[in-house]
Amino acid sequence: MTTLTQDCTPFEGQKPGTSGLRKKTRVFMEPGYVECFVQSVFNAIEGVEGKTLVIGGDGRFFNAEAIQTILRMAAANGAKRAIVGKDGLLSTPAASHLIRKRGASGGLILSASHNPGGIDADFGLKYNVSNGGPAPESVTAAIYDETRTISSYKTLDTDDIDLGDPGETTLGGMTVEIVDPVAAYAVLMEKLFDFDAIKGLFQAGFTMRFDAMHAVTGPYARAILEEKLGAPEGTVLNGVPSVDFGKGHPDPNPIWAKPLVDMVMAEDGPDFAAASDGDGDRNMILGRGVYVTPSDSLAVLAANAHLAPGYKAGIAGVARSMPTSRACDRVAEAMGIACFETPTGWKFFGNLLDAGKVTLCGEESAGTGSSHVREKDGLWAVLLWLNIIAVRGQSVHHILKDHWKEYGRNYYSRHDYEAVDATAAAGLMGALEAALPDLPGQRPAGLMITEADQFSYHDPVDGSVSENQGLRINFEGGARGVLRLSGTGTEGATLRVYLERYEPSGGDLEIETQAALAQVAAAVAELSDLEKRTGRTKPDVMT
Repeated sequence: MTTLTQDCTPFEGQKPGTSGLRKKTRVFMEPGYVECFVQSVFNAIEGVEGKTLVIGGDGRFFNAEAIQTILRMAAANGAKRAIVGKDGLLSTPAASHLIRKRGASGGLILSASHNPGGIDADFGLKYNVSNGGPAPESVTAAIYDETRTISSYKTLDTDDIDLGDPGETTLGGMTVEIVDPVAAYAVLMEKLFDFDAIKGLFQAGFTMRFDAMHAVTGPYARAILEEKLGAPEGTVLNGVPSVDFGKGHPDPNPIWAKPLVDMVMAEDGPDFAAASDGDGDRNMILGRGVYVTPSDSLAVLAANAHLAPGYKAGIAGVARSMPTSRACDRVAEAMGIACFETPTGWKFFGNLLDAGKVTLCGEESAGTGSSHVREKDGLWAVLLWLNIIAVRGQSVHHILKDHWKEYGRNYYSRHDYEAVDATAAAGLMGALEAALPDLPGQRPAGLMITEADQFSYHDPVDGSVSENQGLRINFEGGARGVLRLSGTGTEGATLRVYLERYEPSGGDLEIETQAALAQVAAAVAELSDLEKRTGRTKPDVMT
């Protein structure tokens, strides 16, 4: 077994986005592409000699091959131990937990999250630091700098190793430990939630469906929901991970999980339904006849977290990404706890969680989590909802209606315009940003603009500043429009338009969402000249 130092030439565009490097699968499959990026990661973190790394992914196409490359490189670079999920599988929250539990220096997570998988679809790779969370901007900037100057990488001249059997083996001087990907995570969930109360729910006839979308949460959901909590066999749908996610789109929203939505909206549908995404960090929550927006879900969880054993002492605070609705702000104000507004990207929650300033965090893009790990966690959110339902003895619809009666309702929707011409999208954002100082006082579509700015975040823990995080337009009466370009797409540009309108607790709380937001949508379209600049008359996805 020989250590090789291979010459290489930098690849353009290996800049990590909000959650690592994402490109088309065939790009990652180019000779040397994975090697150059991984070596750049190792160089940026001052090497991996003597360190322990957690490695795993969502099982998408090229996952297994890339893991073998990473293992050879970690061994050649002097790593002491690599902890790898059996068959290369680890959900993103489970990987975060393993990094923290085992005191690892960090981890390499292979996933493009909710993006489709397959040889002609998407692939991703990101580095998580020792707290279990995504690398902060200072680290991703250092990685990017390395990718532009890298001239060689180290690897071993050796065959692949078997990742199918738990146990230890060696690769060069490195110990490779193959672990059950579910076991440690399931133990953590049992500490946080009242499993007896949730078991009682199912024993009383409560019905549920969980759509794993042919992705990594299938084994987790089966082990916890069906085996530990006693949900009937068949509760978990599409539970076997597939390299192309069953040729589907593993994004838990009403568009891509439409069969589940149709099922729960029927009169004879299950009492509760949920779904998770490719790598298990996102969630969708539904009750019979009702869809819970991610923003409302965060607010309800913040108001009721104390009903679960892991949070019975209360929560320190709550944080949300800037585009997420301000529903949780009202809960925090009523509870007398802090609420923080951060840029999009889970890495921005890490400092707040580590400093004990917040306990719950959430993003409008179906991500919710807590201080138990440093990633969003889809199955965790589902279990907290089940715990709340079991204790309150109410349906999802009743819990939502009670919440709105107490706090008011933030009508909210995200409109995605996907694969927009990148130049056109940049032109739209640039023109609107230039107009921001002149917007207050204007009345597009009859709505008075009170404030308009480009969001910048000042981290209250380390003092770092993150600029250019999205355009905010506030209207009189609590309505709001937000525009930003997504950092998770792999083709063209994805323009995201976020619409929000507040209705006080005594107002009309049962309006259809898009109807409630029609005036806000018209105002944002007028301000941005959206149709003319993009050629789009309607969004590709509305959630």
